[in-house]
Amino acid sequence: MGEKLRVGVIGATGMVGQRYVTLLANHPWFEVKVVAASAHSAGQTYEESIAGRWKMQDPIPAGVKDLTVLDVKDIEAVTSQVDFVFSAVSMSKDEIRVIEEEYAKTETPVVSNNSAHRWTPDVPMIVPEINPDHSDVIKYQRERLGTKRGFIAVKPNCSIQSYTPALSAWKKFEPTQVIATTYQAISGAGKTLEDAPEIIGNVIPYIAGEEAKSEDEPLKIWGHVDDEKKQIVSAETPAITSQCLRVPVLYGHTAAAFVNFKQNPTKEDLIEALESYRGVPQELELPSAPKQFIQYMTEDDRPQVRYDVNYENGMGISIGRLRPDKIFDWKFVGLSHNTSRGAAGGAILCAELLKAQGYIAAK
Repeated sequence: MGEKLRVGVIGATGMVGQRYVTLLANHPWFEVKVVAASAHSAGQTYEESIAGRWKMQDPIPAGVKDLTVLDVKDIEAVTSQVDFVFSAVSMSKDEIRVIEEEYAKTETPVVSNNSAHRWTPDVPMIVPEINPDHSDVIKYQRERLGTKRGFIAVKPNCSIQSYTPALSAWKKFEPTQVIATTYQAISGAGKTLEDAPEIIGNVIPYIAGEEAKSEDEPLKIWGHVDDEKKQIVSAETPAITSQCLRVPVLYGHTAAAFVNFKQNPTKEDLIEALESYRGVPQELELPSAPKQFIQYMTEDDRPQVRYDVNYENGMGISIGRLRPDKIFDWKFVGLSHNTSRGAAGGAILCAELLKAQGYIAAK
């Protein structure tokens, strides 16, 4: 392709922002031109702003470390230099809703990791392999915002990535009821193990807001764009109930899930559906897309965070321990990388999809 699109990362100094700038280093389509954060960091170089707070294993990308951090609230300064932005700002939900719309109204597309707009009816919440057609709602959002190219798209919560893809692959078998218990890494709270001594040797059985997200967000993803209502209408089934626990793991969300089906699939049917499941990102060979979206692991003790969290550069999903259950039809274990597929990487793949669909382009 020609010249790379110019990217801004707003909220660039937090853990997800750091993951963005790391994953975008040497990206074939996108180049980080602007990093923005709170007024406290503004005016410093990026390297200075995260001194003592760099949480990634890779070094700070050379193309970013000397960029001057802008104030995220100086919207004109940011948007005048970029074609679109990734949002990982740390504010209240009300503040995030306002500032992301302000960015969009400057005709700058916003691809957000935040939860603030996930339930805005005309904002698509996209897992590119599952619901790429939800971008169709953007035309209605632009009508509301009064924009021609500006809009907001979001990715879903990291907690659902380890089981929702499997249920999507099994859609033809009509899942009706799901129990999903997630065992979530500390990086999901923006911390490392060193930052969170309370998690060492411990399990915390509460993560604020996670259970509602785990139960409701898959239904929006499985919903449809209603052209009369000009919004996305959520699916009504399957019914999902969940519990979410924080565990002493740095990266990787594991799910133990139980599922009932209206149909009567065999184990072979279910595994074949997982392994053959492909989406638009695979068909288009998008830069961040895993070649094999879902792998099924036959070993009794897999998937494991230690060995499997980085499958397909952290963008693939690992499923194992599929077996009949005494109460439900089937049960399984899933694993996903929570800051790659579940956060920045998933948003980057979403932006690649939106570019391929023509929603993101050079100004």
